Amino acid sequence: MVGASRRFLILGLDGGTFDLLDPLMEAGELPFLRSLVHRGVRAPLRSVYPAKTIPAWFSFATGQDPGELGIFGFTEPDGRPGQSRTVRSFRPAEAIWDRLSRLGLKVGVLNFPMTAGYPLHGFILPGMFSEGSATYPKNLRAEVNSVIGAEYPGELPLFRESERAEWVARATRSVTQRAQAAATLSARHRPDFLFALFRETDRIEHQLWNEMSRPAAEIPADLLEFWRTIDRACRDVHEAFRSGGDPAVTLVISDHGHGPIASDFLTNRWLADERLLVFRRGSELARRRVIARLLLRTQQLPLAGRLTRRIADLLRDGRHERLADLLSADASFEWAAERIDWRRTVAFSYPVPEGIYLNPFNPDLTPDRRAEVTRAIRARLEQFPDAHIEVFGPEQIYRGKNLGTAPALLIRVDGMRTEPRMDFGYPHPLIRQRPQFFYGSGTHRMDGILIAAGDGVRTGSIERTPSLLDVAPTILEGMGVGTAPSMGGRSFAQDLGLAA
Repeated sequence: MVGASRRFLILGLDGGTFDLLDPLMEAGELPFLRSLVHRGVRAPLRSVYPAKTIPAWFSFATGQDPGELGIFGFTEPDGRPGQSRTVRSFRPAEAIWDRLSRLGLKVGVLNFPMTAGYPLHGFILPGMFSEGSATYPKNLRAEVNSVIGAEYPGELPLFRESERAEWVARATRSVTQRAQAAATLSARHRPDFLFALFRETDRIEHQLWNEMSRPAAEIPADLLEFWRTIDRACRDVHEAFRSGGDPAVTLVISDHGHGPIASDFLTNRWLADERLLVFRRGSELARRRVIARLLLRTQQLPLAGRLTRRIADLLRDGRHERLADLLSADASFEWAAERIDWRRTVAFSYPVPEGIYLNPFNPDLTPDRRAEVTRAIRARLEQFPDAHIEVFGPEQIYRGKNLGTAPALLIRVDGMRTEPRMDFGYPHPLIRQRPQFFYGSGTHRMDGILIAAGDGVRTGSIERTPSLLDVAPTILEGMGVGTAPSMGGRSFAQDLGLAA
């Protein structure tokens, strides 16, 4: 058993970005986060690619990149194309809290995206994918529910424009409840390490970026109150964690950044246009093309925005299955997969939108032919005239050897200002006027946030941009614990003033 030289609190703001936080701090709306910045260190925090919740938070937790974990998105291939399964866990890789627990330090984990808690020296209340699933210890959920006087909140439901006010209010209540739970558990159980995640920030940014990116004085009142609640939540958990008086450090981090989005790149549509994805004769999605053109044209008509938002709400309502089938059922890759000629198709994009996979069911794709096809696809994408498409082989961006389920290529379009999509929702590969009534106005960026303050942390900035992979070894060094050999990141504890 070892003793920690410092305790560490990690506050996760999913999708947090200084592009939103800086103007709000300058306007005095986030006094606590601003105080942390003034007495500590701030820096952009580079995400992994794809910069999405599951691979990003799993990489933070383990210090291993997606190639080492074999995890590249929310889902992973499961049998034939068009079938996938939700990624279940980062294990057998060891999370930072697993290592600390083995060394006898008490840990707490709240709302991390995992399906269930498991035994360790401390407690786990899992988040995304886990509603109603096991906590550790078993009675933890009951303890938390008694603290907040309600059921611990799950993920926010799908956004409906007609229910916007209640949806934002629900997000705000969820933040308050998560903070109550984290603060109380921290005070009661005195963990040496505590991770608490607020997922609501990402969901709000996806749907309502256009409203939040205005000058602070023009942001709607309910969204300002949401961010004030985030600030109070961070303050309350921080104060509870530090209440024991031991040396402690608070890190506020995000898994990725966020920014505006206006365009979509439909990768499978591009592959079909290039005759690399082939439909069986008579199965091409003719009805989908007609409906897609109509939907795009309605955006140019007066009052069309109100109509299309109403249609979007109806499609999200399970009571309108016939309308959903008419307007969107034949847009999904899962629907199209049954109509694709898999003996002639060369490549497809599924289940990771940023990925292009070579078809394992095409008998002509020998190893030599696969290498040739990969080079040809890369060349064609890089020469695409209407968007800037970066193309990476997995071996270019990952150090790991666990690439068995990795796409053959990964793409990044217009510096992530254009979002890759797997469906056949529209007739052309590149949609510059994105239908925001379905998909919101914000999406991910590579640079998230890092704010560090506490005992021993110096003030100012740091010269290099740290990555998510660097956070776990930094925490371990800051706590006086040896870094795990499996971690691929490099500690920046010395940059913070925390080197042993």
